Parts: sequence; C-alpha cells; structure tokens
Amino acid sequence: MKKKVLNVGGGSKSIAIPPHFDSFEHLLLDISASGNPDVICDARQLKSLGSNSFDAVYCSHNLEHYYKHDVPKVLGGFVHVLKEGGFAHIRVPDMQELMRQVIERQLDINDELYRSAAGPILVSDVIYGYGPEIESSGQDFYAHKTGFSLKSMTEQLERSGFSTIFGCTRNLEVEVIAFKGTPSPDHCALLGLSPG
Repeated sequence: MKKKVLNVGGGSKSIAIPPHFDSFEHLLLDISASGNPDVICDARQLKSLGSNSFDAVYCSHNLEHYYKHDVPKVLGGFVHVLKEGGFAHIRVPDMQELMRQVIERQLDINDELYRSAAGPILVSDVIYGYGPEIESSGQDFYAHKTGFSLKSMTEQLERSGFSTIFGCTRNLEVEVIAFKGTPSPDHCALLGLSPG
C-alpha cells in the first residue's frame, strides 16, 4: 500500500516537495482553494480529519503564519493525522540566525537580507511575512505571526507529543524531522537517520 504525505499549507502541487516523498501519494491541504488543494482546511482544524491516516506530514514555511498560542493546535493536529512511527518534516524561518545577521551586518528592518528568485528579501519580510505577497493577495494569512529558533521549535514539538526529533539550521531556516512514537525503521532509512 502506497504511503501518504499530507502537505500542509503548500499552496500548490506545482511547488516541489523534498525528493524523499517521491514514492508517497501527495495530498495537499491548504486554507485557500486557489492552488487546487485536495483538502481545503485551516491547519488549526486538522483534528477534524481522520486520525492515524498519514505516514508523513510536510509543512514548509507555514507554521510561522499562526499566532504562538495556535501553534500547539497545528502540531497537535499533525500528531492526530500521523500513523504511529510516522513523521512531520517542518521548515520555518530561523529567527535566531536572522537576529545574528541583523546585528553582525548592522542591517535596518527595511534593508535587503538576501536576493531570491522572487526578488529582494528584506529583514522585515522574514519577520512579518513577504510584503509583496501580502499586499498583492490582500490576504492576512500570508503574514507571519510568530517565530522560531531550533530550541523553541524542538520544545514545541516535545510538548505536542513528538517523541524523537532531529533538527538542524541552515540558510536562515530551521528544519526538523519529528516522529510520532517510535520511529519507523523504513522512515529512518528513507531519511538517512539513526535513531538512538
């Protein structure tokens, strides 16, 4: 039976997800119908979906779009939909690295932090959300409402019931793989992880 990944807040299936999901059935969940998601749902309402129904959850640059007090609802929803031994792969902006670079490079809030394919990314875009997208869409849900370091992300995941967490930081990003229960040997092999 084919494994399933729930891509939470991915916007559109035209946006690539990591290659370790190539053999998975890819189901897209989004709050907006504009990207033609398989499931239209606010990620704070994931407990309305069937429990233990996904092998993995992928959530890239979405969790920061919720207020701090709503993050446990979203992460609790990940635990709810995941099968035992399944995992959540989460990426968020690294606020600790952002602050380090702002101080080290003496950047102002409206200074360019780096240049992307979409154009210049300002310090304020990482803190508050990508300004041009928020303005052109008119949608407040594109704004950032909280932020994370690797430490704070790990603590949130532990409080939400994830048992084994692998994390790293790079390129102004916190990236974690968090398992529900005992990590599946198949998943560990797929991700190149060594539990314990």
